[in-house]
Amino acid sequence: MTYREALTKSMQEEMDKNADVFLMGEDIGRYQGTFKVTRGLVEKYGARDNDFNPRVVDTPITEAGFAGIATGAAMAGLRPIVEFMTMSFSILALDQIINHTAKIHYMSNGVVKCPIVFRGPGGAAKQLSAQHSHSMEGWFAHVPGLKVVAPATPADAYGMLKTAVEDDNPVIFYENPGLYSIKGMVPDDPHYYVPFGKAVIAKEGKDISLIGYSRMTHVNLAAAELLAKDGIDAEVVDVRSLLPLDTETIFASVAKTHRALVSYDDWRSGGFGAEIAARISEECFDDLDSPVGRVGGLNVPMPYARNLELLCIPDENDVVKAVRKLL
Repeated sequence: MTYREALTKSMQEEMDKNADVFLMGEDIGRYQGTFKVTRGLVEKYGARDNDFNPRVVDTPITEAGFAGIATGAAMAGLRPIVEFMTMSFSILALDQIINHTAKIHYMSNGVVKCPIVFRGPGGAAKQLSAQHSHSMEGWFAHVPGLKVVAPATPADAYGMLKTAVEDDNPVIFYENPGLYSIKGMVPDDPHYYVPFGKAVIAKEGKDISLIGYSRMTHVNLAAAELLAKDGIDAEVVDVRSLLPLDTETIFASVAKTHRALVSYDDWRSGGFGAEIAARISEECFDDLDSPVGRVGGLNVPMPYARNLELLCIPDENDVVKAVRKLL
């Protein structure tokens, strides 16, 4: 199934298992979501116990408002899944998410839990321009109290969303819009959970470690195919979980290949890939045969023109060029 369908399937199964799980967001009901991830859910869960307590809630255009409502609902024992039409709009809810959602458990001395999932598309889609194309995952991964995940495959999207819904902590679930239509095998198992804080090796190799998450995992795999034509055997590490971060798998790969290239969709300056690169430099210095490389987006507001947009978004050719420099 597609990445989009895997997310829908995951939410439906979690809502079937637990009546405390409900959805909130702009246009997620009758319109079925901007990217159609909530397709068909309002028909099934629009009313709860046939009263006036719907489980698929279309909200006004007020991100700070519905992020705050969802936080209160989570504190009271419910498990909201909040869809931002684009993660760029979560900027309007940063006060709620950072100052309240992420800190409630700590500031209540562990008494109050806040099981909430904030999910939605992050990064460039196709000509959505500067205000709709932010990659926000690195911003959120800077905040203690949140968990941040960015699955690359339909199976991981399915299993990690289940894990997110059942986690008692607030989770930022980052979905690159370029992945919604990709297809992959998804387990037919309503109890399939993918743990946070565990990276995977998407491709074994011996010459260099290509480290990324979300869409960049697919870019790294494509780059590995191009490099293989010249006899360069690249290993591809899919980080999957940013916070918590599985440094053990990353460091083991670097110790094996002795070279590392970190790629990410975010602006190159200050993106989360810079954090991964710094940790590799600190902890794997004696294993490295060259400096840690980075590939990121250009440090400009995202252009609307498609030819310029493509220049700003890293692709496999950018990765190959960076690898050749490191080798």
